[in-house]
Amino acid sequence: MGEDKRALPPIPDRLPVTVVDAHTHLDACGAVDAADVTAMLDRAERAGVARVVTVADDLTAARWAVEASTWDPRVYAAVALHPTRTKDFGEPERSEVERLARGERVVAIGETGLDYYWDYAPREAQQEAFRWHIDLAKRLGKTLMIHDREAHEDVLRILDEEGAPETVVFHCFSGDEQMTRKCLDNGYVLSFAGTVTFKNARGLHEAARIAPRGQFLVETDAPFLTPHPFRGRPNEPYCTAYTVRQLAALRGEAVHEVANAVRSAAERVYGLPVT
Repeated sequence: MGEDKRALPPIPDRLPVTVVDAHTHLDACGAVDAADVTAMLDRAERAGVARVVTVADDLTAARWAVEASTWDPRVYAAVALHPTRTKDFGEPERSEVERLARGERVVAIGETGLDYYWDYAPREAQQEAFRWHIDLAKRLGKTLMIHDREAHEDVLRILDEEGAPETVVFHCFSGDEQMTRKCLDNGYVLSFAGTVTFKNARGLHEAARIAPRGQFLVETDAPFLTPHPFRGRPNEPYCTAYTVRQLAALRGEAVHEVANAVRSAAERVYGLPVT
């Protein structure tokens, strides 16, 4: 019998140094209540993934993420309205996002940005919402977590026009070499998802090689983008460990060195307790 493509990948050996999954969606992974969250984090911890940032893309998910961050000390939250959901983003929605973003365990404003791949929201609405989220991140002194899909030029332009917050993370970084160098020159942080493990992702491989320590994170974006060799199967935070090992191979560095680098970067970027 062949492998079950619906089954979760095996939990890998524990990393020599614990890391943070910098961007995941616990609710989309199937977590509903505190028991589910604890079970997912227990699986993650078995692989050396000690903490996660669970991310919202709409108001329902934002409310859940903020609540979930109080259920388990290993969970933090990020809230925003995803660019594909900004068609209707009026004052009531903005007020609630801001209220939720002020939560003690909310460590980032995200994911916000631009998505020109899907046609769910007009580009003008996306850009207006992105500018508002940039301002919110600056007013609250929180990290800006960016979703950028086929919109590199406009994302960078708007960051320049508005003035970027102190800390900017490009979630699931997807830029080419030119984009990589612009982001690094501006001090932005690149967050690598399972896509960096794909054999045909040569641009991402190069980005992973040249990003200096302190300017890269590792994430799952679970339940999506499961790392190679389990591409297409469900994803969970513990799969961060697969990506860390592949990132170490790409960089020609020891696994413990890369794990240390991504953990310390996540602690700085999100203001997490230093471990």
